[in-house]
Amino acid sequence: MLKESVIKDPSLAPEGHRKIDWVAQHAPVLNAIAKEQLADGSLRGRKIAMTIHLEAKTAYLATLLSDAGADVTVSGSNPLSTQDDVCAALAERGVRVYATHDPSDEDFERYLHQTIETGPDLIVDDGAELVGRLIDGHPELVSNVIGASEETTTGVTKLNAMTAEGVLPFPVIAANDARMKHLFDNRYGTGHSSVAAILSNTNLFLSGKAVVVMGFGWVSRGIAKYADGMGARVIVCEADPVKLLEAYSEGYQVMNSMQAAEVGEVFITGTGNLRVLGTEHFERMQDGALLANAGHYDHEFDLAGLQKMAVESREVRRNVTEYQLSDGRRLHVLARGRLVNIAAADGHPVEIMDLTFAVQALAAHYLVAHAKDLGPGIQPIPPEIDDLVARHKLASLGVVPETLTEEQISYQQSWR
Repeated sequence: MLKESVIKDPSLAPEGHRKIDWVAQHAPVLNAIAKEQLADGSLRGRKIAMTIHLEAKTAYLATLLSDAGADVTVSGSNPLSTQDDVCAALAERGVRVYATHDPSDEDFERYLHQTIETGPDLIVDDGAELVGRLIDGHPELVSNVIGASEETTTGVTKLNAMTAEGVLPFPVIAANDARMKHLFDNRYGTGHSSVAAILSNTNLFLSGKAVVVMGFGWVSRGIAKYADGMGARVIVCEADPVKLLEAYSEGYQVMNSMQAAEVGEVFITGTGNLRVLGTEHFERMQDGALLANAGHYDHEFDLAGLQKMAVESREVRRNVTEYQLSDGRRLHVLARGRLVNIAAADGHPVEIMDLTFAVQALAAHYLVAHAKDLGPGIQPIPPEIDDLVARHKLASLGVVPETLTEEQISYQQSWR
């Protein structure tokens, strides 16, 4: 029996099913966890609310949670990353969906609140979108929630602030901080998918170009690595002097963003902060410069300021908006400043998200058993979850990690 959903077009479901089935073929870790952990019945009857980029990989996670007996409701965490064919397929698979591609601001907000209003026991969040709205707007439902898990660096930052203020009344596992998440998803996944999205949407050659990477956290490290691998001349700008020195030691050119604005040809933001590129930078950029964002929100560069500076704007390619300035220079913004890899492409590779969503599935499974033993506020990921995900992945590759001898273990634990 299909649950009531708000989607754009049910007839798109066949293509969505094909996408989800493709993910299923390339997700050995999730498949193993579904058989070995999720099948124990602990999620049966649990209401799970999810908001993550709503595409095929997220849909497969939602499907597995639903197959494990959970009552799952999903909404999109970014207006442009939601794929309508996937939403239609997911609704056919018995998951409640409140999401459409590129909704109005009012509809986007409504979808998130409808998801919360299902009264979830567990939340799988992205950017603390559901948790924040739950606490602010639905206090009567807070007591239903036994725990949540958080997908992103931005969300963990928000939740740390909420914990410090004492307003987070239930445990939230920082899934983003799992080694099997940020070391692979944030770094390799974002680097691969962001560079691929820029190339596919512009049809331009990256080799030899000056690519300015804003930030040098895990996301920006991955972007720098993949841009460098494509032959770009990578320039890193970073506020943290230690990270900036790390970038220098990796062989990248480092400089202040005002200097970089004058020489860069491609600018990619991945800081998790706001307005790291502003009008003072736009004034210095050369004709034809490309701007892409790989951070969580669309305010990493000052798009409103650029719009005010421009005398004309037009779409010159799909997902590429050209802003012409009064002096004739043209600056090109990809995906309206939203996450370029998911708003203008399919996001991270399946094999990367297999690891991330395995962490999320196990976090939900862990919360059912242990939430009552955890205090309110942000919680570290249990180390056994990282270990299990890594071992499942290695098993799928036919690899067995080394086993320490008793002598080696004793040596590591002794100071003598």
